[in-house]
Amino acid sequence: MIVVNTDYITGKNLQMLTLVKGSTIQSKNLGRDISQSFKTLVGGELKAYTEMMNEARELATQRMIEQAIGLGADAIVNVRYSSASVMQGAAEVMAYGTAVKFV
Repeated sequence: MIVVNTDYITGKNLQMLTLVKGSTIQSKNLGRDISQSFKTLVGGELKAYTEMMNEARELATQRMIEQAIGLGADAIVNVRYSSASVMQGAAEVMAYGTAVKFV
């Protein structure tokens, strides 16, 4: 599956199918959340949260791809990500784009 953030794929004519999306809500366990809270006192990267967001983006992307495959798509164009905090220590990540077929 080709996944790009442009609205075209060089050398391909595209037939637009529909919007596809994938999302997840991720949180870290209480122990890591407490340790990350201490990190905010001294500054620096919150590595546990960086890992959490990377995992969430990967899972959301995979779910988006699975939806596109189910539609018989060859690629997903114009891919975007969004994230939002749903509660302290938990975030929703959504991946979305346009499923297309090559013509």
